[in-house]
Amino acid sequence: MTGTEIEISADLVRGLLREQHPDLAGLAVREVAGGWGNQMWRLGDELAVRMQRMDPSPEPQLKERRWLPVLAPRLPLPVPTPVRFGEPSERFPKHWTVMTWVPGEPLDHGSISRGTHAADTLADFLRALHVPAPAEAPTATDRGARPGHSSDGFENLLQAVAPHDVAARVRAVWDDAVAARAWEGPPVWVHGDLHPANVVVSDGTLSGIVDFGDMSAGDPAWDLAAAWVLLPAGTAARFFDTYARADEAAIRRARGLAAMKSLFLMLMGQNGDRGLPGGKPHWGPVGRAALDRVLQGV
Repeated sequence: MTGTEIEISADLVRGLLREQHPDLAGLAVREVAGGWGNQMWRLGDELAVRMQRMDPSPEPQLKERRWLPVLAPRLPLPVPTPVRFGEPSERFPKHWTVMTWVPGEPLDHGSISRGTHAADTLADFLRALHVPAPAEAPTATDRGARPGHSSDGFENLLQAVAPHDVAARVRAVWDDAVAARAWEGPPVWVHGDLHPANVVVSDGTLSGIVDFGDMSAGDPAWDLAAAWVLLPAGTAARFFDTYARADEAAIRRARGLAAMKSLFLMLMGQNGDRGLPGGKPHWGPVGRAALDRVLQGV
């Protein structure tokens, strides 16, 4: 724990509920493994408490509070919806939010066995999400922007973790994404952070999407990268057929962004192997498998 990090315990969560939402204070509180910027606590059977932890700004939670109630009713998969707001106090000087619980197992601890069903499910979800965002929607300079804006980040990841035998191929995929025509449509709603810890699965397929803290209005290719990052090998083509809105340029951008996201997962795995804060040892193999799918193409 760093000097600026507050230790979050079940007693703290219960105390905050007693102070601000006493009608919920009698529900069972259980820690949910994982999380870095925010820490999750299960509250009873149907709710969860999302606690600002390492995020330096409350902006991700405030975005979820503002926009998830707008988006959730028209999305075909369960997403966490804010139901109560927790405000900074002497007991805990950061934001926290009570949200609906999305049942299922995070994909980084589970698997997809019904690949075709998952491809169709993800495509249907993103078709519903990727509609023009209102003028007041949040914007992003990285996630949601054209791939070229992230070239420095890609280069750092490539140097850090790319296997030597495929590094040139990975760079070629990225360069092709940067060269592809930019998104020319209106900015659409983008989740922005679709990776295996931010989706849940049950019965062998996708059953929910979580963590919308990086949502913004931008290029849908950032989410379309999930065709390789989330789905089993051989199902990307089915995904794009069902999505039916991605032209060749969008697929090229998405594939390059998937390469970058795969390298990020590998870096987090490497950090975990080294015992560094925030590292996830089990993400390394997940990232390498995703990178292999990227290199196989559509």
